[in-house]
Amino acid sequence: MKSHSVVVVLTLFTLLAVTSTGCQNANYNTNANAVNANTNANTNASVNANINANGNANTSLNANISRAEYERDKDSWAQEARRLGRTIGSGVNDGWLWTKTRALLAAEDELRDSTINVDVENGVVTLTGSVATNQQKATAGRIAQGVDDVTSVRNNLTVSASTNS
Repeated sequence: MKSHSVVVVLTLFTLLAVTSTGCQNANYNTNANAVNANTNANTNASVNANINANGNANTSLNANISRAEYERDKDSWAQEARRLGRTIGSGVNDGWLWTKTRALLAAEDELRDSTINVDVENGVVTLTGSVATNQQKATAGRIAQGVDDVTSVRNNLTVSASTNS
């Protein structure tokens, strides 16, 4: 019991000594650390929420994404492709072509209810999944072929009237 009392008294003495000699520094450091911890927690939560929202909603893709925007975030695009189980080859433009093609297909109103997957290997875009009509299949192929630097398109989409996924 006596040892606990000594520790409490020493702790109180130390606190009194610190607050009387360096009150402003101690409070400033504590507050600065608290602000940093809150900022980091809020930033991480916001970023994760945005990533989850973007990953789950095809309509959030920007069809007008520029090459500079892609280059700035290309690591996150590559992670997204891996998460979706998609193939991006090692060609110099394959990541850019995957991102741009997906964005343009997602922005096309006619293809809104379709399930279209995009894979890219050395400039060749492969479309898989399903669409409701032959016209939608043709539209998807035309959009993919229209992306600069796409060398060819393999349109493996299937036409299925029950594509509401």
